[in-house]
Amino acid sequence: MTDAENGADHWAAIHQRLAELDKRLDAGFTPDAATLEARLLERTQQWAAVSEAEQPDSWLEVLTFSLSGETYAVESEHITLVMPLTHYTPLPGTRPHVLGIVNVRGRIVSVLDLRVLFELPIGGLSDKNFLAVLQGSEMEFGLLIDRVLGIRKIQKAALQKEVANLSGIRSAYLLGVTADQWTVLDGARLLGDPDMRVIIE
Repeated sequence: MTDAENGADHWAAIHQRLAELDKRLDAGFTPDAATLEARLLERTQQWAAVSEAEQPDSWLEVLTFSLSGETYAVESEHITLVMPLTHYTPLPGTRPHVLGIVNVRGRIVSVLDLRVLFELPIGGLSDKNFLAVLQGSEMEFGLLIDRVLGIRKIQKAALQKEVANLSGIRSAYLLGVTADQWTVLDGARLLGDPDMRVIIE
């Protein structure tokens, strides 16, 4: 056999090996239809989770505040004003959780004490107390708060809807509890509850 023939056989063998290698690679990296579908579904779910987390409506902007040593929050969309509560006028004959009334920019607004409503420890008022004014289509009132902690954003999906140590009236107005144990109140439910209405004559 000539050198040319030997060279031709040698290159033919190399091409054959490369072809076999291509087949093995295709077999090893191309999944069957079921595996491919499962992988695509998993990837789609991952992308959907990322997309959902980035959606504006998957987050809540809340005002956080302290009340009797606990941290509470309410959706900022329901709050029109936060102001120091320097004085108020008691309103006789009202329910225990109604602290009184206050003049807010020319409007008479009732002041509700969540400490009484939620049966929390009650301390005296100081010049550091604040009033968070909530307003809805048919109702407006102020919530007495101890200290403003700031505006935060929290993920709706991260809220725990049912909490073992929260019961009674607090659970009725509960939107959820965060991983940091902030109690997020449902502002719409508070504003829609007739029991929160104070008739001022």
